[in-house]
Amino acid sequence: MQWRTLPGLQGKLHPDHPDDLQVIVHDGGPRVTQARPEAVWTRITAFDGRLFTGTVLNVPTQLAAVHQGQSIRFLIDAATGHAAMVTDKYLREKGAWKIGGCAQCGFAELFDAPSDLIRATFSNLPPGATPEAFTAFCPICHGVQTIEAVELEEPPAPARAAAKRAWWKFW
Repeated sequence: MQWRTLPGLQGKLHPDHPDDLQVIVHDGGPRVTQARPEAVWTRITAFDGRLFTGTVLNVPTQLAAVHQGQSIRFLIDAATGHAAMVTDKYLREKGAWKIGGCAQCGFAELFDAPSDLIRATFSNLPPGATPEAFTAFCPICHGVQTIEAVELEEPPAPARAAAKRAWWKFW
């Protein structure tokens, strides 16, 4: 139960059930669904140093994607301390994007994978095209977040390209 002593969880765990925490669960963010996020009690069952796994303890009132007894994964947002459910798709894509904190509340996670937000926001974008940056509505307070593509390191140029050429040779 290593999570019980984490500074980010101090004061958030239920006093009588020290593995229970309120987690924000959702069917997606404001561009993808009309359903509002809900806080549900979740029993932490695993922690890998960054990502938590837990079991939803109560019944969400309006969500279709989250059910009592379901196993979910969640992160603790460093800026706000909110525990928020994440999907596998979001986790796979997150590393390719820098998610800016909301201008109003500071929340720096998304409820949707960036590719899903791009599809919902830019319906006329040609197939395979990806914006370098875009904005999204914060899934907590509907403020504005910026999402920027992370610049990947360029692979080293082939050795032959590094060879000196005469200034007048084009090939």
